[in-house]
Amino acid sequence: MKTNNKAIFAYYLSQFKNYKFICFLNIFGSTMGVIGSLSWALVFKQFIEKLSWDAPRELIAEALFVSLLLLMLVELIEFIGWRISSYTNNYLLAETMTNIMNHCFQVIHKQSYSFFSNNFSGALVKKAHRLVNSFSDAFVNISKELYTMFLKTVLIIGYLFYLHPILGSIFLAWAICFLIFNYFLSIYKLKFDLERSKSDSLVSAQLADNITNATNVRLFANYKFERLKFKSITNLWYKNNKKSWDVSSHIDSFQNLLIIFLQFGIFYFTIQLWVDQKITAADFFIVQAYVIDTIYSLWNFGRVFRDIYEDLADSDEMIQVIQKPLEITDTPNAKNLKVTHGKIEFQNINFSYNQNRSVIKKFDLNIKPSEKLAIIGSSGGGKSTIIKLLLRLFDLDSGQILIDGQDISKVTQDSLHKQVSLVPQDPILFHRSLFENIQYGNPKATKQEVIAASKLAYCHEFIKNLPQQYDTLVGERGIKLSGGERQRIAIARAILANSPILILDEATSSLDSESEHIIQKALENLMKNKTAIIIAHRLSTIQKSDRIIVIQKGKIIEEGSHNQIIKNKAGTYNKLWNLQVGKTKTV
Repeated sequence: MKTNNKAIFAYYLSQFKNYKFICFLNIFGSTMGVIGSLSWALVFKQFIEKLSWDAPRELIAEALFVSLLLLMLVELIEFIGWRISSYTNNYLLAETMTNIMNHCFQVIHKQSYSFFSNNFSGALVKKAHRLVNSFSDAFVNISKELYTMFLKTVLIIGYLFYLHPILGSIFLAWAICFLIFNYFLSIYKLKFDLERSKSDSLVSAQLADNITNATNVRLFANYKFERLKFKSITNLWYKNNKKSWDVSSHIDSFQNLLIIFLQFGIFYFTIQLWVDQKITAADFFIVQAYVIDTIYSLWNFGRVFRDIYEDLADSDEMIQVIQKPLEITDTPNAKNLKVTHGKIEFQNINFSYNQNRSVIKKFDLNIKPSEKLAIIGSSGGGKSTIIKLLLRLFDLDSGQILIDGQDISKVTQDSLHKQVSLVPQDPILFHRSLFENIQYGNPKATKQEVIAASKLAYCHEFIKNLPQQYDTLVGERGIKLSGGERQRIAIARAILANSPILILDEATSSLDSESEHIIQKALENLMKNKTAIIIAHRLSTIQKSDRIIVIQKGKIIEEGSHNQIIKNKAGTYNKLWNLQVGKTKTV
């Protein structure tokens, strides 16, 4: 298992294309800070050397005062440099993290219906957050740690070569070996980081799924079963975490040994050079200060480099989502759908969910403007698939779907969905106020328009009896409302949207008779002067439809008004009617 590091780094770098000047200031500030932090040792070296001058104390004191001023100047340069770096770093991080989260939001929302069917919402949230956090960590590690370490190491090696080639050569050789070892060890550790990241997503997905189904867990008395299942997943998470962290500890141990050998070697040769009077005591001091400082930086390099690879592993899953080609896209220069009549045509439609599962074959259907068409049939017959194809949640294998003569595959998806409203069997509401949920059908609607839509949907009465009325929060997915109340809110939302084409997908199937009666009246208000497609299992709700079609295995097997097709005693509709209504005579 490998990460696409090139793609991840390319994505990271793309975040800075609009902040080039700020990036320059950030690098400039860090460079000032590093130069300032190293210069103090050189100034202090002069300070020590002046203390050993054979001269009057007044002259030495004057020279020391100059060195002190120089030392203060160096400290000031370092201070200014790090402040520039810090503030530009804060600005860049705040901007880019926000941009990435917004981009994740856009990318996720542009995914297809099947994508959401195959991914847990909790895992997607986790992946987006991990990408943002990993980017932040990687940016800090690279800009504040790796860059400063690289610059500091280059400058110190250069100075050691200036003092004596042996010192520079020893340190350069050791640094190269140290970096190479760390690079390959980090690559080796990456596979463990990927497994850790994968198990982390799995834990989040399983936890989110259990929380969503908490009521089912309780009602089926399956807490113990779910607990054991979740424990098996967290055990895998524990093993992968421990394995990844153990490898880090092994690498740290190896690094420690390399550092011990370096310290011994560099100080051994420094002592020899001092004995041979090739360097001064002040030089000895500066070598010691620089070597210890650089050893600390290079020690951090190993940790930072591994952290960066962990960040790459954590970013990988969301980057895969970002790079995933969209299944449903607008064609180049796609136009907005304009509906003037509401005529719908299915022309020789073929569709399959996969190569082995053909659902719709050579399907033809014309729906007249303002016609109320009911679709019935057994489960798996293709009813819901036809609706999904009309909403372009999937693309056709072949054929065309036209609305007022416009191919829906050649218009923008947004314009299609603005012209076609769906009232599903189980409406899902936002955890927002009732007002916001209804207004969602038309975000520009006024309070008066929202109330008017609520009255037409027969939900104004129950809303005004709530303590906070339209400001009442409905809970996650609308859990605080009953099924009938959620359904009426969804109808009010659709009324406010005022789309010329309407789809009712089992809108009353799960309701009691009283709620169904109320909602039927609301639906009548909703369907006025609209082309409507009604999917229903309860045949009593579609008697007044202009036309009823019976679908079986993706084909129309019966068609006509209620009074027409009920006459076919051997027909599917007649049998279903008698089973549901309990009558043996036609109506």
